[in-house]
Amino acid sequence: MKRERATQLLTDMLDRLEAGGWPLDLADEVYVFGSYARGALEPADVDVVVEHRTDDRLTAEFVHALSYGRDPSGSMKRALKGRSRGIQLQLRQREYLEKDGIPLMLLWRKGEPMAAARARLADLTSDPLAGRAQRDHVIDAFEGLDRWIPRPVRSDLAAMVGTKAVTITQLELDGTEPAHPLAQRALTRWSPTSPLRRAASAALAHAETRGCDMDAVHLHGEPLHGRWDTAPDPVFGIGLGWQRYGRLAYLLKDVTEWIEVIRPTRAQPLHALHIIVTDRTALPQP
Repeated sequence: MKRERATQLLTDMLDRLEAGGWPLDLADEVYVFGSYARGALEPADVDVVVEHRTDDRLTAEFVHALSYGRDPSGSMKRALKGRSRGIQLQLRQREYLEKDGIPLMLLWRKGEPMAAARARLADLTSDPLAGRAQRDHVIDAFEGLDRWIPRPVRSDLAAMVGTKAVTITQLELDGTEPAHPLAQRALTRWSPTSPLRRAASAALAHAETRGCDMDAVHLHGEPLHGRWDTAPDPVFGIGLGWQRYGRLAYLLKDVTEWIEVIRPTRAQPLHALHIIVTDRTALPQP
């Protein structure tokens, strides 16, 4: 996108923060990093990290969203971005990014006048020599998809490949529906038009084609078998949109294969990563 467009997206976000209301009143800090912060004339997107607190309502929505296969951070993201595209939000990741050596530019901090944030934004001037920031933690399987894979995930998975704990390949799933009764029942968790249902259906159909024991498949945090107390140990795991990436190292301890649908959509191609555990002892400690 053009830099002017990126600046307008950030201006609109500051306007929303200034207007306040729930859940924006929980936001504490906003930082900009990546290509835009470096002055690129045509950044691919605007990388933003937001630090925020939680309250009972946000916690309840988080749990409810996880239960129904939705983005648990959806409320905060929608409040910050509105319907705009082009901002890549990372929530509560400042400490991680700083440990990874990523320069962060403070844009706004709770309690200060919004004029200070607007002045900082104006100071982020263009640099024709900046270009786009180089993507790090990139392996072959991420090619063309890294913008939809959270930075912490890229780092962790690249490290696992480096230690030969896993192998990772890229998949494009088709729209085939699974035939197994357990898979069909599991899909009733979502409405027929849900992007998550479409992604889950495609991943389950792929598992069927690989001859997986569907009793031993876990989908989006739940066993297809239905009951945790009687379900067999999981062998094949399916994740949708990285909503459980914080527990990925723990989840991989229990399975042989994992399919992560990177970006569930209603109509666009469904890209996924196929992760095969090759050395369980080399996996990082959860």
